[in-house]
Amino acid sequence: MIAGFNHSRHFKDSILMFRDMHSEGFKPDGTSISSVLPAVGDLEMLPCGVQIHGCVIKQGLSQDNWVVSSLVDMYGKCARPNEMSKVCEELHEMDVVSWTSMIASCSQNGKDMEALELFREMQMEGLKPNSVTIPCLLPACGNIAALMHGKAVHCFSLKNWVSNDVYVGTALIDMYANCGRIQLSRRCFDSMPRRNLVSWNALLGGYAMHGKTKEALEVFNLMQKSGQEPDFISFTSVLSACSQGGLTEEGKFYFDSMSKDYGIEPRLEHYSCMVSLLGRAGRIVEAYTMVKQMPMEPDGCIWGPLLSSCRVHHNLAIGEIAARKLFELEPNNPGNYVLLSNIYASKSMWVEVNSVREMMKSKGLRKNPGCSWIEIKNKVHMLLAGDNLHPQMPEITKKLGELRVEMQKSGYLPHTDFVLQDVEEQDKEEMLCDHSEKLAVALGLLNTSRGFPLQVIKNLRICGDCHAVIKFISEFEDREIFVRDTNRFHHFKDGACSCGDLW
Repeated sequence: MIAGFNHSRHFKDSILMFRDMHSEGFKPDGTSISSVLPAVGDLEMLPCGVQIHGCVIKQGLSQDNWVVSSLVDMYGKCARPNEMSKVCEELHEMDVVSWTSMIASCSQNGKDMEALELFREMQMEGLKPNSVTIPCLLPACGNIAALMHGKAVHCFSLKNWVSNDVYVGTALIDMYANCGRIQLSRRCFDSMPRRNLVSWNALLGGYAMHGKTKEALEVFNLMQKSGQEPDFISFTSVLSACSQGGLTEEGKFYFDSMSKDYGIEPRLEHYSCMVSLLGRAGRIVEAYTMVKQMPMEPDGCIWGPLLSSCRVHHNLAIGEIAARKLFELEPNNPGNYVLLSNIYASKSMWVEVNSVREMMKSKGLRKNPGCSWIEIKNKVHMLLAGDNLHPQMPEITKKLGELRVEMQKSGYLPHTDFVLQDVEEQDKEEMLCDHSEKLAVALGLLNTSRGFPLQVIKNLRICGDCHAVIKFISEFEDREIFVRDTNRFHHFKDGACSCGDLW
């Protein structure tokens, strides 16, 4: 019963059943504990997890590999890496399952650097990763675009004859796509002896993320010709690709075809894609009409894209409606307040801007700081907007200053409308130089040879000024530059971007 509730995602019922069992005098064994801990982790009920850990110690189950793996998973979901490590340290002999659980927990909970370090330690301990470990590790490489690490893991899978495993192959497709090398994703896909639906969807999703609409639609057609039926995830990728490529009418066709031809009723994620698709095309009123006519209650994934589109197209009336809905649904999400503030700022409504900022302040909310990652010589560097801590910051500032002079010679003017503060124009120009993606690109230029491609990951959307600057840098410095923001990949080369400025 405990395991059944957990597997059917009735996590609270799973925990209540465990509690009832315990209160009726039944001693939990390794199986019941391993069954309930995932539910505890999914609900992030750390105090409950700590109590069950105490039960594990009392019952003498600290050396049970399945129990240890479940504890590691629970602490990972609760974002407690120290406790996770302590559990494993107490295990006399850690096996491949235990290491794999730790790697998976780190990878799934934003501890990507730690996952890579654990993989290295596992090999130093003389344990051989298997076809389960590799798919757990590869997402960590993709999350921070650690391409060299990802390639090393790929080589390991080839040497150990596990690369033909369908799960390993699918994880490789996903990793290369997240690292900006969609052509390598396709190569991995084409070399797979056996593919499943997840493999097709990984490639579809990769093409969508890279804005390669034509290729995504070709793969979708090839998928059907091969006899593989698409599912709701397949259509999410197709609609996303149409949105990224500005193919509004094609997107509407696939949205209608989904239920009419395939019997798949649209879910929230499909409506989210359509709102984004219409909003990107400036059809804000049509997008809002679709939201009002949805058969289910719209959530943050619907109102969020609508608010973002209102920000881009300066639609104050619908933007305020979307923002009010988001404040109810996600009262502690600072991004929603920032977007509304941006709409007000773009119209120089500084009183309203200050009102939104005061609202954020009263709730204890702060704008998420811009952060970018770049891998240089097998080391991943993290840079924050306005960062002064990186040891090469003086050289980075100097390099950006030199580039700005060259850009001004070529007629470039900074896009100061992306600084949404009531300050002097010169101050706005200085603030634009502090954006984390510019800092990361400059660091890459300083530490790699001319012609060497650069790859940057950003935790927020790239701003218009940074987009224009990196286009210039790609031509002036003769570099191919890949930037992945929260929405998509941008491939900068010879002064142009793969997005065609449709982003």
